[in-house]
Amino acid sequence: MIKKEMIAMLLAGGQGSRLGVLTAKVAKPAVSFGGKYRIIDFPLSNCINSGIDTVGVLTQYQPLRLNSHIGIGIPWDLDRNVGGVTVLPPYEKSSNSEWYTGTANAIYQNLEYMEQYNPDYVLILSGDHIYKMDYKIMLDYHKANNADITIAAMPVPMEEASRFGIVVTDEDNRITEFEEKPTQPKSNLASMGIYIFSWKVLKEALIKLKDQNECDFGKHVIPYCFENNKRIFAYEYNGYWKDVGTLSSYWEANMELIDIIPVFNLYEEFWKIYTRTDTIPPQYIGENAYIEKSIIGDGTEIYGKVYNSVIGAGVVIEEGTVVRDSIIMNNSVIGKDSIVTKSIIAEDVQIGSHVELGAGEEAENVFKPKIYNSGLVTVGECSVIPDNVTVGKNTAISGETTIDDYQEGQLASGGIIIKAGDNV
Repeated sequence: MIKKEMIAMLLAGGQGSRLGVLTAKVAKPAVSFGGKYRIIDFPLSNCINSGIDTVGVLTQYQPLRLNSHIGIGIPWDLDRNVGGVTVLPPYEKSSNSEWYTGTANAIYQNLEYMEQYNPDYVLILSGDHIYKMDYKIMLDYHKANNADITIAAMPVPMEEASRFGIVVTDEDNRITEFEEKPTQPKSNLASMGIYIFSWKVLKEALIKLKDQNECDFGKHVIPYCFENNKRIFAYEYNGYWKDVGTLSSYWEANMELIDIIPVFNLYEEFWKIYTRTDTIPPQYIGENAYIEKSIIGDGTEIYGKVYNSVIGAGVVIEEGTVVRDSIIMNNSVIGKDSIVTKSIIAEDVQIGSHVELGAGEEAENVFKPKIYNSGLVTVGECSVIPDNVTVGKNTAISGETTIDDYQEGQLASGGIIIKAGDNV
């Protein structure tokens, strides 16, 4: 039998509905980040940098781009004969066919995959967080405490604590209370959704809870283990960690990369972030172009002006155009004499000439104010915006739009245009 001390199970099947039109056609872990990467690159890079060479990636929602990006794991040195990276979609069993209905249910459906490696420990990860962590140090901590479960946790502002699973610990960091998104949190130490389980404890809990509807680690597995007096410890993490699950947090995380002294440093030699990179030409900066405090991807052509922005690979920004405080993803084109302010533009978008994005005063979004806010303009992938239109703040556009879709050439702040067949 193959023997691995610790394997990782990476949950990457979520829709990421709070990212709106950005995830209409792609899973959240496959969304571009930082002009070069995809979100899933961060936990995958953490695994190989931590010496973990066996990773199961559980996919479900819109998996095509994620699957092609991961491939056989070459960029992360995970193309191994024994172990390596394995994509694990839901599959049809002899008795029934079942989607993954919760985080723990997804892991349970892959018990056979885990059993073939006879692990001592299983690391459970989410595929949609931006951070660097040495899981080997966390494992050493787990062993030193003779723990059954170790939960990575970090302090958060008390006013935000009700958004997280909250742990209360004693002087030895053993967890004495665990509450999932409490209305009155007793501490500000929040679970990061990163767990190390001793294999026997995980297997027993998953089998015991296999009939639990939408079985989830935070709601079901951790409370079950707590009730059964398992040794559960908190591993406090004080580095950079960002859940980019909302448009505002996704925008903020990208903007933090271009600070003079970035909070999250992509340029460290000792902890590299790896990604699949296409063979494309270098950047081209035109004679009248101007760039200030920005990240510019390979193969991008800049003829206009770019300020404080993250520009992906293969982007074209035409002459006379000004881009500020924005994220432009791979292979998008912005025509001449346009103004783009505080916008998130997904991949393969075509924006015409004499267009203004982010104009006027803010107004609450009429359709989904909890998603489209913070003054952002969000444009879904493969969308088309015609010449001579003005788009306000807190807006969303998805699909091939024409001038007839814009009342008097405008989409007012708080408005939305979603073409037939596109999702929000």
